[in-house]
Amino acid sequence: MELIKPSFGLIFWMLIGFGILFFILAKFAWPVITKGIASRNKKIQDQLDEAERVHAELENINAKHTELILQAKSERDAILNEARTISEKMKEEAVLKAELQSQAIIEDAKKAINYEKMKAITEVKNEIANLSIDIAEKVISEELSDKAKQEQLVEKWVKDCNLN
Repeated sequence: MELIKPSFGLIFWMLIGFGILFFILAKFAWPVITKGIASRNKKIQDQLDEAERVHAELENINAKHTELILQAKSERDAILNEARTISEKMKEEAVLKAELQSQAIIEDAKKAINYEKMKAITEVKNEIANLSIDIAEKVISEELSDKAKQEQLVEKWVKDCNLN
């Protein structure tokens, strides 16, 4: 039964041993343990602060990124609008230039047609003048005593002279 109920001496020595152990732990181990726990706690807190700072920085970078994307889209739209404007302007200029060139070509063609027409009229007039001179020579060279004979001669020469 001594094992179940310890004696007073055993309890006394156990309390003194526990007190010495408690004193040694309190004097040497607990400051180290509390210091380690405090440094560990500070380290964890510093890491949490750093994580919050990085998270805020990432949000800031994300906001800047979004802003840059919106700015780039805006610049892209401005560039595309400018390109469309320039393209339409170039197209209008090309159409105007083509119209001017076609009008110039038409004017040149009209001048050429008019020139050829005048040339043909002049040639016809010259040919008529030459035929008239030939007829006059033939009429004068013939004997002009009989008027019926003269008329017959003129009609014959006119038939000979094909104007087509």
